[in-house]
Amino acid sequence: MRDQSCMPVPADAAGAVIAEAEETVRLAAAREEARQRRRARNGQARRRRQEDLGRKAAGQRERRQAGEERLRAEAEEARRVLLERAAELREASGGSVPDCFAAVPDPRKRRGRRHSLPCILTLVVTAMLHGKTKLADITAWIAHAGQDILAAAGARAGGGGRRQAPCGKTVTRLLGLIGAQALADAAAGYLSAALPAEPAAFPVSGPVLQPSLACDGKEARGAVRADGTSLFLLSAASEGIVLAEREIAAKTSEIPEIGPMLLELNERVPLAGRVITADALHTQVKFADLVCGKLLARYVLTVKGNQPGLLAALEQLTWAGARRHVTEDEGHGRRERRAHLVMDAPGSIQALFPHVRQVARVIRTRTVTRWKGNGRTRTRVTETHTETVYLVTSLTGREAAPDHIAAYVRGHWSIENEVHLVRDVTLREDSSKVRAGSRPRALATLRNLTAGLIRQAGHSGIAATIRDAEYDKTLLLALLRLTSAL
Repeated sequence: MRDQSCMPVPADAAGAVIAEAEETVRLAAAREEARQRRRARNGQARRRRQEDLGRKAAGQRERRQAGEERLRAEAEEARRVLLERAAELREASGGSVPDCFAAVPDPRKRRGRRHSLPCILTLVVTAMLHGKTKLADITAWIAHAGQDILAAAGARAGGGGRRQAPCGKTVTRLLGLIGAQALADAAAGYLSAALPAEPAAFPVSGPVLQPSLACDGKEARGAVRADGTSLFLLSAASEGIVLAEREIAAKTSEIPEIGPMLLELNERVPLAGRVITADALHTQVKFADLVCGKLLARYVLTVKGNQPGLLAALEQLTWAGARRHVTEDEGHGRRERRAHLVMDAPGSIQALFPHVRQVARVIRTRTVTRWKGNGRTRTRVTETHTETVYLVTSLTGREAAPDHIAAYVRGHWSIENEVHLVRDVTLREDSSKVRAGSRPRALATLRNLTAGLIRQAGHSGIAATIRDAEYDKTLLLALLRLTSAL
């Protein structure tokens, strides 16, 4: 039999095949058209995204450029303010830091003297502003100082005009020979000259906070004098700036030295109207007469066991009706509350101590929370300590309210936190290995000068400013008030 596939296809079947083929072609064309439309939409979306990214990138560039311009403008403004402040301080203090040392006698013989005393001491201060605290580090830094720093300090020029740095032995020998008190007077006078010239507003018509001056002594740890005794320095500071300094001689104390120190300071900076604070050691009749008499100032003094009669009389007073001011501080794991009770001094107190106008009782309550462990367990322990301190002041109730008395009491500790602590910790005086001769005191004076230069320039953070000055030449020269070198 013949194969049925060879049989002719009916007309309706051929039409069905053709229709199916046409439908397949139409569907394929539709799919292709849909594919083209998707590609077009995707292309448009991609172009929109690219345009958006381009606009965002352009906006980011504009913002970045605007930020950079703003930072440049702020930097230029900060530089302008810095230079203006340095120029004002230079004019007020009578010159730059090298000029500060011009009046200090040079103990070396003129023959063979290659480097001037102002140049050497300026380089020592510059090294301290670079964060060099040890004498060995200071001398090493000076030996490798750049030509611009040497030129600004006034170093001598050698062959070819190249500046020559003093060697370490020269620096060490000069610090050991220099007159320490003359250096201290020069540094204190230089800083004092830059203080505002406006006198204190005194007398006053109502309670107002007056400029204060804190007096306190400090032992230079490890320093030994020729007689084997420790070096002890008495300082007077205002806002963390040392304005006067004297060495306490052996077999004596601060009491006979504080009067001459304040009288010398009064010749440079009028102390009339200022409030002088000191610790209980100086709660003496002669000191009170000096402050209120010759100096025309006011005092706030602590009363302790060295004035037993006055202390007993203050303890027996009735404080129930006294004016009150309370402050509370919290931080570093401790909470401290201070209650200041202030009242006018009764006649019995005025008969025991001269010039007393008000008396105060300060109750300090300190709560400390710490963790105590034995190696296996830890226990949280809270301890509370209460201390009562009595004060006498020549400020009347019209001149100082209880909150002002509290400010003077807290301000007295600024000499500990802003002077002694800075020298001990930031400038590493306690870790210094310099022991003998005038070097320890000379370095202590130069540390005071370094901190004073930073504070008078308007910077409160000593360590942060030293870190910045190490890499910022403009800041460094501005702190040294060498505006001519900029």
